[in-house]
Amino acid sequence: MHSPFPPPIPPDMLLLAYQSGIFPMADRRDDPDVFWVEPRERAIVPLDTFRMSKSLRKTVRQDRFTVTLNRDFAAVMEACAAPRPGHPESWISERIIASYKELHAHGSAHSIECWIMPEDEDDGSVPVLAGGLYGVSFDRVFCGESMFSRADNASKVALTWLVALLRHAGYELLDCQFMTDHLASLGAVEMPQSDYLKLVEQAREAPPRLSLNQAFREFADHGVHSPAHSSPGKAIAQSLTQTS
Repeated sequence: MHSPFPPPIPPDMLLLAYQSGIFPMADRRDDPDVFWVEPRERAIVPLDTFRMSKSLRKTVRQDRFTVTLNRDFAAVMEACAAPRPGHPESWISERIIASYKELHAHGSAHSIECWIMPEDEDDGSVPVLAGGLYGVSFDRVFCGESMFSRADNASKVALTWLVALLRHAGYELLDCQFMTDHLASLGAVEMPQSDYLKLVEQAREAPPRLSLNQAFREFADHGVHSPAHSSPGKAIAQSLTQTS
């Protein structure tokens, strides 16, 4: 039986697009076609000026969520593509989901997941996915694609972990594509696409110090090995407190 959708976008083509400052979107979930977007104005989160509120820092330090990297990329994409209040349709089509799953298998797309135990937990309860984000990485660039939240602050915690991982791994640029009030509250800034492309070029001059998996492992193990940080969340918060 033939799929109603064209084949996924090849990983090499997707990476070349991101390296050139463009990315695909679709008009609706069942759209077989994609269109390529090159924003006139680009939003980024400067890694050295990420803005973490006191309440967010407290949430991160308390490890209210169990945070993982690349544990369930498919579930994060599906959650990001799900209908939301006021937005019944999604630009994340079935073809885009299939394309990024292949890019994830290629090692160039990543997800961060936030898990939480249900409030009515019993002996048989398992953690549920409360929020997360996914994006594309190459050289010292991470391009955030989408995030979702089913619990207060879950997506903000995922982004906080991402910023800490990128800083620790030696990344230079966190792209957020389009500015939103949510991103602005966390320190995002907007710039012309031409300036963004210059930052991409600079960030491609050398590889990162660590892979994201290595950086995550060091934070995840930090609470075990360092008396100063009794939990991964405290290590994450402390690393970002040293921002300025």
